[in-house]
Amino acid sequence: MNEQNKTRTDAKVLAAPITQVQTGVLPIFAAALAGVLLISLAGFAQASVLHDSAHDTRHAIAFPCH
Repeated sequence: MNEQNKTRTDAKVLAAPITQVQTGVLPIFAAALAGVLLISLAGFAQASVLHDSAHDTRHAIAFPCH
């Protein structure tokens, strides 16, 4: 009986790090993808488009801009 209990405990301990690694990878990947998309969109957008969108956003959140 002691051998069976030890095996079950070992299986639980070994399964925990794998689950933690799998759940930690998705948020990191999503954040990196969002960052690359934001930088690439801002890099290829024209200056007037960026200015107008920032200006409209300031008005939408009631932030004084001029």
